[in-house]
Amino acid sequence: MLAAAVAVLAVVTSLPVLLRLLSARGGGEKKTPPPPGPFRLPFVGHTLSLVRALHANTADDWLRRCVAAYGPVSRLSLFGSPTAFLSGTSANKFIFGSAAVTAKNPESLARMIGRRTIREVVGDEHRRVRAMMVQFLRTDVVKRYVATMDDEVRRHLDADWRGRGTVAVMTSTKALTFDVMCTVIFGLGRDATVRRELWTEFQQLVKGIFAVPVNLPFTTYSRCLAASERGRRAVAGVIQERRAKLERGERSPGDDVVTLMLAEGMPDDDIIDNVMFLIIAAHDTTAALLTFLIRQLDIDKDVFDKVVQEQEEIARSKAPGEALSWDDLGRMRYTWAAAMETLRMYPPVYSMTRKTLDDVEYGGYLIPKGWQVMHMTTMTHSDPAIFPDPGRFDPARFENPAAVPPFAFVPFGGGARLCPGNEFARVETLVALHYIVTRFRWKLAAGCDLSFSRFPLPYPSQGLLIDIEPIQK
Repeated sequence: MLAAAVAVLAVVTSLPVLLRLLSARGGGEKKTPPPPGPFRLPFVGHTLSLVRALHANTADDWLRRCVAAYGPVSRLSLFGSPTAFLSGTSANKFIFGSAAVTAKNPESLARMIGRRTIREVVGDEHRRVRAMMVQFLRTDVVKRYVATMDDEVRRHLDADWRGRGTVAVMTSTKALTFDVMCTVIFGLGRDATVRRELWTEFQQLVKGIFAVPVNLPFTTYSRCLAASERGRRAVAGVIQERRAKLERGERSPGDDVVTLMLAEGMPDDDIIDNVMFLIIAAHDTTAALLTFLIRQLDIDKDVFDKVVQEQEEIARSKAPGEALSWDDLGRMRYTWAAAMETLRMYPPVYSMTRKTLDDVEYGGYLIPKGWQVMHMTTMTHSDPAIFPDPGRFDPARFENPAAVPPFAFVPFGGGARLCPGNEFARVETLVALHYIVTRFRWKLAAGCDLSFSRFPLPYPSQGLLIDIEPIQK
């Protein structure tokens, strides 16, 4: 049944592209060719092959073979769309800076979280939504979150780490970053039932980010869509509650992002779409960064010692129980350089996609209107011409970030679509790591498997199991 459905969809979705290619060959006028590459029927195309490579953490090799065979501009068929795969710093500059392309979520994700998100809308609408988000994410506002994040991190470590012999880091950091986001951005207290509901649904939903978007019973994608519907109903309940409190004067637009969107007149469905997107964007990615930073610190003892030295110096300057301050975070330069190097080697967002708004030429090829345009962050992050000996973990690369060539290091995107939450993520990462390294010592648990998948985000096969021991002070 699944094979038949896929075949029918493949034929239907392939017709417009096939007709376009046939018409381009007609006539005597020499036309700019489409990108080269093995053309397969859309929808099936290369999706399963790439997904298998992401699961096995061999996607870099998969893509390098593509570049070796067809050059820095090639044609693929991914997630039901004809796709131009671009590689290199010039490609990153084009993708992030060209007015001819706009942001586009994979179809599988768009169906789950909606199409009216900050990532999908364009022009004045994008600027309006982004302005709302930035009110909660700009640097001067994030400064005010430090004490709240400090409290959330300490509470989480006391509840989830202290007294335990072994911790699955990825599971723990996902819960931590989810709690921080709910408290700071959405104003959902620890006892809010909806907070637990959203946590449950999003653990299922995230599995469908890059799934083949076939909604048939008993498939992963079908379960993810069902989780999405339950999550959307939960967010709708939050909107109703915030609207009532806003009308009674019990909440103000500055309290949380949902109340702000209501005050700005955003339709309920658009608010739901953006909340769904924020939940995915704001916690899984930072959890992946923290997990792989902890993993790397266990592997590289010299880096670990330097990070601990920096953090203990800050801890000694604090009174017992005193929260970290914004100035303290400014002193964590080496720690953040180690985090940046982690982002280079293990970028949480492996791929970013765009969509062409019109026919556009790039690299001597014509990319037709409506095509998906994709790059992979690791193509420049692991380029030895940009980062010598790219397999070596070296935080010194980022002690002077200005020395990194433009559009070579792109874990947060770039251009007008630069992630508005990058400063929020920086503060959250530094606060969490400060308390982890000053309160605990750890080592990889016996039998811990260091292999990991990159689907849909970097994820250690066992969640990165570590044995922990509290530091006695």
